Amino acid sequence: MITMEDIIRDGHPTLRKVAVEVTLPPSEEDKQILSSLLEYLINSQNPEVAEKYGLRAGIGLAAPQINVSKRMIAVHLKDDKGELISCALFNPKIISHSVEKSYLVSGEGCLSVDRAIEGYVPRYARITVKGVNLEGKEVKLRLKGLPAICFQHEIDHLNGIMFYDHIDKKHPLKPIEGAIAIER
Repeated sequence: MITMEDIIRDGHPTLRKVAVEVTLPPSEEDKQILSSLLEYLINSQNPEVAEKYGLRAGIGLAAPQINVSKRMIAVHLKDDKGELISCALFNPKIISHSVEKSYLVSGEGCLSVDRAIEGYVPRYARITVKGVNLEGKEVKLRLKGLPAICFQHEIDHLNGIMFYDHIDKKHPLKPIEGAIAIER
C-alpha cells in the first residue's frame, strides 16, 4: 500500500523527468504499481483509512510521484453529474482538446507539493484521452470540467511539468480571459 512516505516531494529530480512509455502488454510489476496508484486515491478519500494511515486526500496520482519514471496515471473522482470516474491508465495521451480553456477557482494542489500555491492554472476545457487500462484494453475518454483538469495535471507529471509552471507569475489571480471558471 502506498502512503505519504512513498510520495516524493517538489524538488525531487524524478518530478522533472519525462517518463518512459510502459512496454505493452505491461509486466505484472507495472500492473501492480498502477493498481497501487488507484488504491492510494480510493484509500485517501475514505476518512477512516486516510486518518489511520495519515493519507492526504487526492483525486489523481502519477507514477513519477512515487519515484517511478513510467507513463502511468490513476484518477478517482466524481464529475459534475456525480458520476464516478475511477481509472488507471498506461501510456495516457491527450489526442484532442478544445480551444476553450478552463481553470479551478480554488487553484490546483498536488500530493507532491506540501504548500498552497496561489494562482489560476489554465487548462483545456474539454479533452479526449486515450490509454490502456489494467485489463489491457485501449480506452478513450471524453472529459470536461474537473475530470479534464485532473487528467491534464497527471499527464503533465509524465512530462516533468508541475501545475504551478502554468501560473502567470506576475498576475497569478488574474482571471483567464474567455475561460470557464470551475468551482470545486
